[in-house]
Amino acid sequence: MLAVGRASPSIFRALSCSSVVRSFSSGSDGRKIQLGGIYPPLTTPFNVDETIAFDKLASNLTKYSQIPFAGYVVQGSNGEYPYLEKEEKLQIVKFVKDFIKGSNKPLIAGSGCESTKATVKLTEAMADCGADAVMVVTPAYFKVSMNDAAMIAHYTTVADSSPVPVILYSVPANTGIDLSIDAIQVLAKHPNIIGLKDSGGDVTRIGSIVQKTRGQDFKVLSGSASFLLPSYLAGSVGGVCALANVLGDVLCHMHSLYENNIIDKELQRRLIDPNNMVTRRFGVAGMKAALDLFGYYGGPNRSPMLSASAEARQVIKKAFLDNEFVPQSR
Repeated sequence: MLAVGRASPSIFRALSCSSVVRSFSSGSDGRKIQLGGIYPPLTTPFNVDETIAFDKLASNLTKYSQIPFAGYVVQGSNGEYPYLEKEEKLQIVKFVKDFIKGSNKPLIAGSGCESTKATVKLTEAMADCGADAVMVVTPAYFKVSMNDAAMIAHYTTVADSSPVPVILYSVPANTGIDLSIDAIQVLAKHPNIIGLKDSGGDVTRIGSIVQKTRGQDFKVLSGSASFLLPSYLAGSVGGVCALANVLGDVLCHMHSLYENNIIDKELQRRLIDPNNMVTRRFGVAGMKAALDLFGYYGGPNRSPMLSASAEARQVIKKAFLDNEFVPQSR
C-alpha cells in the first residue's frame, strides 16, 4: 500500500506506470475478467484547493474493503472524470490499483475520449497503470455524426488495440446519446468487448440487449440502483451504481438475495429516492454530500461544479432517513 497524504510532487513521481503485455479479455494480472456483482464508481476526493486528496481516497477505500464489492470503477461520471487532467486520471488509477492489489478484485477505469485516437492512447496508458478493464463512454460532442457506423468503428478500433477488456458505457443523461441495440449486438461479438454499463433506465432495453447478445461472452451491468432489481430480472449480472458509494453493503445484500432467488421488492423501492438524491436531482454534489453524511469523505467538487448547499444536504438526509437508511459514522 502506498503512503498517502495531500497530492504532492513526491506522490506524483511514485505514481508512474510501466508497460505490461496482456491478452484479450484478461486484466492487468492476466486473469480473465468475469463481470458480475456490485461495483462502486468511486468519487474523486478533493482538498479545498482542488488538489486530489489521496489520503481521503485511501480512507474511503479502507472502509470499502469491508464490503463484498465485486471490484471498483474509477474515472466514471462520479469521479468527475471530465474535470481531471490526464496525469491526474493516471495517478488515481495507479493509486487505487496499488491500494487494492491484495484484494484480487478488478479495477475498471473510464478511458473514453471524444476522438478514437485519444481513447486508444488513454486506454493503453490506463492499462499500463494497472487497470484490469476499461469502460468507454460514447463520444458525444458531434451528436449528429455519431451514428451506428461511427460507433461501431470507434469501439472496434479501441477494442482491437486495448491491452485489457473493454466495457461499453451508455449514459444518455450526460451525453445525449443512447448506444443503439443494433450497434451493441455487433460489438458484443468482438472478443475484447466483454459487456455494457447501461445507465439509460429502460429495463426493456436491457432485456432486449441480453436476449440479442445471448451466446456471446458479453454481460450487462445496470447503471443505477433505481432499477437494479428490475435489471436483474431482465438479465443483467450486477451494477455500477452511484449509490454503492454510500450504501454498498445494502446493494451487495440485494445482489446476494437475487443470487439466492430471493426477490426483495420493498428494498428496491426504498432505494429509489436516496438514489435520486445522488444522481438525477443533485448529481455528484449530492453524492459527495451523502458520503459526508454516512461517515465517508465526500468533500468539495471541482469547479465549475458547486458543492451541495446546506438546504440540499437536509433534503438528501431526509430522503435517506425516510427510507430507513440511518446516517452513521463508519
